[in-house]
Amino acid sequence: MGSLLSLPLLILLSWTSFSLMNTSEAQGIKSTRLLDLLIRDYTFHSYTKYFRTGTLHTVNLPANFSGIGVHTGRFRCGSLKRYGAQVKEFNLGIGATVHPCVERVMVVTQNLGLNWSAIYYDNYELSGYQLVSPVLGLLAYNAGDDLSFSNPFEIGILAGKDPISIDFSNTDMVNDTKGLIPLCASFGHDGKVTLAEQVAQNVCVTTGHGHFGLVIESPLVPGRRRESQWKIVFGSSVGAALGAFLLSLLVIALFVKVKKKARMEEMERRAYEEEALQVTMVGHVRTLTGPGTRTTPAIEHEYNSPSPS
Repeated sequence: MGSLLSLPLLILLSWTSFSLMNTSEAQGIKSTRLLDLLIRDYTFHSYTKYFRTGTLHTVNLPANFSGIGVHTGRFRCGSLKRYGAQVKEFNLGIGATVHPCVERVMVVTQNLGLNWSAIYYDNYELSGYQLVSPVLGLLAYNAGDDLSFSNPFEIGILAGKDPISIDFSNTDMVNDTKGLIPLCASFGHDGKVTLAEQVAQNVCVTTGHGHFGLVIESPLVPGRRRESQWKIVFGSSVGAALGAFLLSLLVIALFVKVKKKARMEEMERRAYEEEALQVTMVGHVRTLTGPGTRTTPAIEHEYNSPSPS
């Protein structure tokens, strides 16, 4: 009896710990990849054998993920290629294939809403642009057998002759687009954003799976513009002051060098004059005399004075 009562208790405790764990994860999500993995786990956890192949089902996420809409459908690879499929905002035309091909594929669509879409704005380089639509995701996972549900992995979706269309018309859109026509933004796994024009109003196309949104060019915020101008003025002032200081040091160095050279020339001139022309007094007259280093005269031949006669 005790073991029978402990089983529901263990199940309840496991569910509670699982909910608390995902609660903390949802509060600290800053990675788009982590968000995809959590949505994948909830999708496979909610799927049951009563879900019919080819039928879309809504995935119920915890309250922490409010604002995110997830739908999923299980398709045969061959049927998806022959007939295509309409999966919420995504229209997979005839010829769409999955790679690597498995017996069945789980197609998952995400509508991250305007709040959760900010994760993509933070993780991708979108300076100069702003999102005006939620980010929509199209992903696929293996679902060939029961083992796939315990070890799901992502597989690719490739468009056939016709591209995959994405319709943003039924999503929450930002009303104020400043009269600009939004561009289609494709968020790649490599962290890069590709922009393209719409094929119709609020309709974009793609050749494969991924995440997509609509963006418009965003002017600089006035406060940031003033801050940038202030930084430019401050930097210019500091640069000018530093340049003037260095120029003054150069002028002083040149002046000192010239002054020193002139002083040395003057000292050399005085030393030469004092050595070559010494001034002496002869009586009351000042006269110039040479140094006393002349050769002393000497009689070269012996001289005999004449004898007296």
